[in-house]
Amino acid sequence: MEHDEVDERRLRVLIAAVLAASIVGGAVDLILDAPDRWLSFHVIYEVLLIGAAVATSWFLWRGWFRSRRSLVETRRMVEAHQAERDAWRASARQALIGLGEAIDQRFGAWNLTAAEKEISLLLLKGRSHKQIAYDTGRSERTVRQHAVAVYEKSGLGGRAELAAFFLEDLMLPRGDGSAAR
Repeated sequence: MEHDEVDERRLRVLIAAVLAASIVGGAVDLILDAPDRWLSFHVIYEVLLIGAAVATSWFLWRGWFRSRRSLVETRRMVEAHQAERDAWRASARQALIGLGEAIDQRFGAWNLTAAEKEISLLLLKGRSHKQIAYDTGRSERTVRQHAVAVYEKSGLGGRAELAAFFLEDLMLPRGDGSAAR
């Protein structure tokens, strides 16, 4: 069990104990008071407190139950998506290695520096200049300067042309004729 789950369980137990003590304490106090009239302010007040504690207990239990069920379902979905992603990566591994090598060769042909190669790869992944600056520890201005240098050395007009240069010829396998050509 993770640390957060242990803390959550302890919190639930504490809340349940406080609510149970409120219910039991209120009921015992009401019985020990042995009121002459059941329609007195004191009796109505204690019955309302006991009722509120019971209702709160029920709503919390229902919420915890639903949250737990939702968490289990979400974990199942994440595992399924991870398995799907891993299967895709395994089946596409050689193609991805080949594409990576081809991209690296092209970067070499353009005489990109190591920093420009790094920026180019992050641009190809769709990251913004701001994200790249944060991820690489550079200023956003420096990232923009590297991007401009990449575009100048490659003769491309910008990020879209950079992505298109590498991805334009990728297409779905031809099947029933409905795939893009």
